[in-house]
Amino acid sequence: MIEDLDAISGVHARARATYYAGHLPAEAYSGPEELERQRTGTSWAIASRERSVLCATRDGHIVGFAVVGARFDGDKLFHFHIDPRVWRTGVGTALHRACVEVWQEAKLAAVQLEVFAPNARARAFYATQGWEETSREDDHVVMTLRVPGPEHPAGE
Repeated sequence: MIEDLDAISGVHARARATYYAGHLPAEAYSGPEELERQRTGTSWAIASRERSVLCATRDGHIVGFAVVGARFDGDKLFHFHIDPRVWRTGVGTALHRACVEVWQEAKLAAVQLEVFAPNARARAFYATQGWEETSREDDHVVMTLRVPGPEHPAGE
């Protein structure tokens, strides 16, 4: 999957630009150093045994990705990004279901994520998938998902 790093990094950059614009200086989310930091982190996640990278494709192109931890209760959804060009087409819901399946297979009871507090669109999406806001840390909201049993996928 390392061969998909460019495509994954592109989705990451486009998605972040939508929710950080107007809240952070552009250099903080799309400057060369930040883009290289994102790329390095994603490369590490792909090679890691501690995390799984799941990709959503459409017409043979990566349009979304998630980086999930599934080693212990309380592990995290580290990244969940959908290309803005395919928002509201079901890609996010399908990718989220794949994440839930990973957590179910690992027999986790609960997982967490952090989302940029001003990103109301993402917070609303996660809420429809069963996530609950549990705390705040600086400019991020911590959300928790009680992993549903396999007979009741999240978001249904």
